[in-house]
Amino acid sequence: MAEREINPWLKNGLELGPPILFFVAYLRLQDRVVTVGGTEYDGFILATAVFVPILLASTAILWKLTGKISRIQVFTAILVVFFGALTIWFNDDRFFKMKTTIVYAFFAITLGIGLARGQSWLKFLMGDKLPMADEGWMIMTKRLALAFAGMGVANEIVWRTQSDQFWVTFETFALPVFLFAVFMAQAPLIERFSLDEGETDERPDAGGGDQT
Repeated sequence: MAEREINPWLKNGLELGPPILFFVAYLRLQDRVVTVGGTEYDGFILATAVFVPILLASTAILWKLTGKISRIQVFTAILVVFFGALTIWFNDDRFFKMKTTIVYAFFAITLGIGLARGQSWLKFLMGDKLPMADEGWMIMTKRLALAFAGMGVANEIVWRTQSDQFWVTFETFALPVFLFAVFMAQAPLIERFSLDEGETDERPDAGGGDQT
């Protein structure tokens, strides 16, 4: 099914709204403690309980409006539900914090497996929207695999050494901004290896470039 176009502001709001709402909810609830069934839940757990249904609702609305959601969105939603449930059930915020590390590690490892096979699995996800020679896809895939690995390591360091408020801010803003910057930095590469509509990649070394 082809993806239906919707207002880009609405699409960005549905994709970026849940993490921002999690940040706002945490700021408002961080000093609160709620007792349910004799168990005390702090602000982080409460914000997580708010975030999970909001993310699912926004993903469902996006699917309804566009008729399509990406594999990455499905994978992320599954992990959020799983680790969010563990966080609430065990009343332990470490599960939710580790979720971010696991997401980025999964992306890094998946792209790395593709590279080891001489393939760009990033092209499989984005190739229909970004015509580019195979050599360019291989280079971009290497860069993004390294970026995801670095983000996973950074998340582990931050949540284990910093306060909850610092981690929430870091996870909500710093990591997405860094990833956005990484994508924007690929503009010269995309321009160099871009293909015109209908053009095929006929470079003899396509798919196996060793540039980084």
